[in-house]
Amino acid sequence: MDYSLFESDLFSVETKVVTMPAKRDLYKSYGEKLIGLFVRLLFSGERHSLTELAQMFNCSKQTVLRLIDNIRKSYGITIEETKQGNRSYYRIKKPAASLQNIPLTEAELQAMQMCKAFTQHLVGKKLYEEATQAIYKSKASLASGQQANECHFAAFRPGTIDYTPQHQILHTLIEAMEKQKVCKLTYQAIDEPRPKTYHIKPLKLFSHHDAIYLHAQKAKEPGKPYRSPKFDPLLAVHRMKSVDMTNINFQPERFDFEKTFNQHFGVIKDEAFEVEAAFTGWAATYVAERRWSPKQEIMKKDKNKVILKFTASSEPELISWLLSFGEEATLIKPGWLVKELKLKITKIKDCYK
Repeated sequence: MDYSLFESDLFSVETKVVTMPAKRDLYKSYGEKLIGLFVRLLFSGERHSLTELAQMFNCSKQTVLRLIDNIRKSYGITIEETKQGNRSYYRIKKPAASLQNIPLTEAELQAMQMCKAFTQHLVGKKLYEEATQAIYKSKASLASGQQANECHFAAFRPGTIDYTPQHQILHTLIEAMEKQKVCKLTYQAIDEPRPKTYHIKPLKLFSHHDAIYLHAQKAKEPGKPYRSPKFDPLLAVHRMKSVDMTNINFQPERFDFEKTFNQHFGVIKDEAFEVEAAFTGWAATYVAERRWSPKQEIMKKDKNKVILKFTASSEPELISWLLSFGEEATLIKPGWLVKELKLKITKIKDCYK
């Protein structure tokens, strides 16, 4: 695979298999789901796919359709339905003018301030200033007599990337995604001596390990025959030298970010494989607190040891992750990767002879 475009007392003595709990349903009752969906559509004014809404409210698509039908019948609200390929999208076209004067609550503004502080190092100086300006404007909408202090939040930043130079690039990508326009991209891959130019269909910006990535689809190069790639481009934003939005429209292929990226360990999406590893000491506690793949299993062996079973799609990321635990982590399966890990450890030892 070509990676040139990729970046790379809790425990009892008895043995027990524990499957990590599913994502907590924040909207437990039908009524709460109904109100939550109504608020989401009313205030955002954005299109949401049926799949996205089902994931958002942790329910079936049929339940979402019933909720939409109830909102239409009970409140007389017009919910616009549109089709894009095989997908259905829903939105309330334009919120009523009276909604413009609804004040923010203290909790809402505090949440905005916390998100701003936690992402300061990630978005770059200019985007951070824009977010700060939006916060200041929002303070004017705070309900009378309420205050929201922003000094309670901060971020630890060593090893992060400064995205200030990519300010315009990020805005261009966002605009292109909104308008579904092909972009001409100049990109410096990590192992290439010079930048190369590509035409892409931008699909989703996302963060991973304090870096920003773009998931895209390859577009036809003008004047050249189209060759379908084995993998969709996964691009590190800080390696983008320039992005120009073209006048070429595109219709994105069916794409589900959650199913593509959040099913297996690793941002690089190669063929998935089963992993089994043992963790001891502090690493056992650390691993047990987190979710590494949706169907993971954790077996408690004794007071200071757990066995983690999960799926991964990236060999280099998995090896790097395991080595970060030092002697507290031991890979058990798959056998072929155990051999590669042993070779890697031998080479590391050779560096310190």
